[in-house]
Amino acid sequence: MTSRVGPPAPHETDLVVVGGGPAGCAAARMAASVGMRSVLVEAGGLCRGLRRIPVLDNALGGHGSGPELADAVAAELARTELCRLLLGRRAVELRAGDDRVTVTLDTGARVGAPYAVVATGVAPLQPRDVDWVTAPAGLTLPPLWEADASDAVGRTLLVLGGDRPIGTFLRAHPAADTRLLVAFPRSDDHKVEEVHDDPRVTLLPVGRLTLRSVEGRVAAEISGRSGGRRPVEADAVFLSIGGAPTAPDGDLVRDGAGYCRPSDQHPRVIVAGDLRSARFQRVMTAMGSGSEAALRAYYAGRGLAVGE
Repeated sequence: MTSRVGPPAPHETDLVVVGGGPAGCAAARMAASVGMRSVLVEAGGLCRGLRRIPVLDNALGGHGSGPELADAVAAELARTELCRLLLGRRAVELRAGDDRVTVTLDTGARVGAPYAVVATGVAPLQPRDVDWVTAPAGLTLPPLWEADASDAVGRTLLVLGGDRPIGTFLRAHPAADTRLLVAFPRSDDHKVEEVHDDPRVTLLPVGRLTLRSVEGRVAAEISGRSGGRRPVEADAVFLSIGGAPTAPDGDLVRDGAGYCRPSDQHPRVIVAGDLRSARFQRVMTAMGSGSEAALRAYYAGRGLAVGE
């Protein structure tokens, strides 16, 4: 049965921000600084992804961890009178018209404004989502950022993928006697550069990896890129294979990998943060792109091209 929804809510809004991570929060804060009224839609809590980052080394402001920065951002948004927060609500569809963008929520309600910033980011991948890992059907593994000291000290961890949380993990546990066996595909070659000199890391370039067992001691088999096979054993296995873009259905234009390139979108829809590309997924770039997105909406609403 199709649910019935009414017309857009009658509140006055200049900008709808979809996503409450660093990019979305920065967009809402920047919008308020230039007098724009915004509604921010977030399915969970503000900056919830930051709360899983134990050590930050690429953010200004003296915040040493993700939770510290998340608390500061949430407090700032709570004090921002021109931003209305809709937390616990998920945007399921976005439609862009000639003069308005309408966002439909999971409740059936609609929020509309002349412009929208979409900053929904990415969600963690599992072995079934990549073509270079063979694993038992239905297997779900924990991401590396969930590993704590008890998982690390004196243990050997098999890490699938070379994504950036590996560096964060090593900085969070600088004195841990841990060995990381990092198995990664060719597409991750550039990502492991920041950890290749760490003596705790053994890099394993692979063509394919097959998980034989994850019960008790982990057993896997690696097929090299130039042929040959070798067994690998570890105490536990974690994921660092990145994430998949998440965005509401509707009028967003996606590339082959699911990312929403800003240049491809409707003029009233501005994409910010990790949703843009896999190459710029950093806290600082997310915040900068969110701030810029709000300013683009501000200038566009006044008929001014950026730079004028």
